[in-house]
Amino acid sequence: MSGIIGSKINIRGSGRVAKLGTDGQALTSGGAGVAVNYEDVAGGISWQAVETGSTMTAVAGNGYPIDTTSNACTITLPSSASNGDQIIFTDYARNWGTYGITIDSNGLNYQGDDDSFDVEYGTDGQSVDIVYSGATNGWIPTIDEAVADVPSKGNDNGIFGFGRHPSNVATTNLVSNVGVVGTDVAGVGTARKYPAGTQYGGDKGIFAYGDSGSATAVSNLVSNTGVVSADVAGVGTARYGEKACSYGDDKGIFGYGSGPTAVTNLVSNVGVVSADVTGVGTARNYIAACEYGGDKGIFGYGDDGGGVVSMTNLVSNTGVVATDVTGVGTARYSLAACSYGYDKGIFGYGLPADFTAVTNLVSNVGVVSTDVTGVGTPRHTLAATQYGGDKGIFGFGDNLSGVQGMTNLVSNVGVVGTDVAAVGTARRDLTACSYN
Repeated sequence: MSGIIGSKINIRGSGRVAKLGTDGQALTSGGAGVAVNYEDVAGGISWQAVETGSTMTAVAGNGYPIDTTSNACTITLPSSASNGDQIIFTDYARNWGTYGITIDSNGLNYQGDDDSFDVEYGTDGQSVDIVYSGATNGWIPTIDEAVADVPSKGNDNGIFGFGRHPSNVATTNLVSNVGVVGTDVAGVGTARKYPAGTQYGGDKGIFAYGDSGSATAVSNLVSNTGVVSADVAGVGTARYGEKACSYGDDKGIFGYGSGPTAVTNLVSNVGVVSADVTGVGTARNYIAACEYGGDKGIFGYGDDGGGVVSMTNLVSNTGVVATDVTGVGTARYSLAACSYGYDKGIFGYGLPADFTAVTNLVSNVGVVSTDVTGVGTPRHTLAATQYGGDKGIFGFGDNLSGVQGMTNLVSNVGVVGTDVAAVGTARRDLTACSYN
């Protein structure tokens, strides 16, 4: 737990509180970092040997230093518990930001949510102290150091929508929590190409903007069951070729697009689109965007009117867009992006000099990687979304063979799968977002 000396943290055990202050008297050096003298920290807790496996089952009354240097760890809690039962987990090697822990509450509630929700912790040096509070709220964290909002969970379901083949459509296709694409759902709202979509409110989505024969700013809300609403009057600059992503856990942002422009429009946690916010960074069209870090976003790549580019712009957890970051990887436009692994992202496919399937991973601090060799059919004008909480899917698009309908799944470690046979109407210039 290096990095905590110089500040004071109270860690509650069974019956007493140990204070780790500027002296660091309760710290001992060892292993990959600095380890807690566990016996002093939590009276009544029995600390176990360092856990390095990818799975483990926890027992009430125990403390577990979890070393995720080589792999993530899924922890199964007891299937029954009594009020006051306590378990502590701590990041032994300060590596949860790369490989985190996922807690399976095993039939009991966790912070009031049932065990259909994944509970994920992924901050370097984190400690999590949980206590069982009864059937209603179940396990609750009394300490979850350095994490502002837990449990963190991604949306389970996705939706592809709109596009054209050969004319504009409003058709949608739902994506299940295991990545299965559904058959066509009759379109609602203005048929259009080149719209954008993002989640908002934690469990809902919104499609907006696009080209219905001319640029439009109309939007359509998506409920937490995947039902698309009728048109909502447009707000902000009508445009197409923009993209959108979520930020701040429950809000969204539309940005860039035809002109080209760098203007953005924020989406509140109840789905209200704001007036234009003055653009930051290079104005461009046909870009991509996704969430990273759990509560931030990134816009990347595109066409600035003079050529194809690869620069990116980070979005803070308050929706503020940063200046250009020098591009990494193949410059291209009409690509797609989505989040995966709860806190990372992936850009993929697109059109540089020729169609490509190359991808670029985005770390949980917004750093874009060099090119990863493409998997699946090279194409552009496709869409992508999160599904299953921590996985992603690219779908549809166009290449020299014509309009496509195949999809490619993205694992929770960012590995793209081979082509999955098309379901629904093949089309291009569509968009996608997640919902729960």
